[in-house]
Amino acid sequence: MKTKMKISMLTVALGVGVSMGVILTEPASGTGVSQPGTTDDPVVTKSYVDQQIQQALNGGGGASTNPTQPSTPSTSEQPSQGGADEVKNVALKPGKLLIADAGTEFIVRSGHAVIYTEVASGVADLTDGKDLLNGQAAPKNHLLSFPREGRGIQVKEGSQSNLIVMVRGGYTIK
Repeated sequence: MKTKMKISMLTVALGVGVSMGVILTEPASGTGVSQPGTTDDPVVTKSYVDQQIQQALNGGGGASTNPTQPSTPSTSEQPSQGGADEVKNVALKPGKLLIADAGTEFIVRSGHAVIYTEVASGVADLTDGKDLLNGQAAPKNHLLSFPREGRGIQVKEGSQSNLIVMVRGGYTIK
């Protein structure tokens, strides 16, 4: 008798579990769930998303997906041109200084850079959350913030390669 009771309880429990699973997994009508690929829930490709991101980064007007070539200064001192939110790739030759205006941000993309300051305080490395002082190496792919003028970066002494730096804000090359 005990075996029949156990089998009956097991059958009832299994039936209730299956019924609840069917009820809970079936989409409720009228909840706004639509099939993927319809106009209510379109499927997009990676290339479309990449194109939209590129257009947003280019200010929404350009459809160009070609990367920007680094600019090479032709004079010994060249101030920046353009808006404060525009990001530029700047090539810096050995022996030159890239001096930031107040509030400018740099990201060193390639080459070996060191911090240049005329004062005792340094440059904020926002990625690591610390200050970098005069002569310290500027790490690649770190966001550097220049709170005041007269601070910047230069190619590490002895290095023969150029620096490629992404710059947002004003700057001068000396």
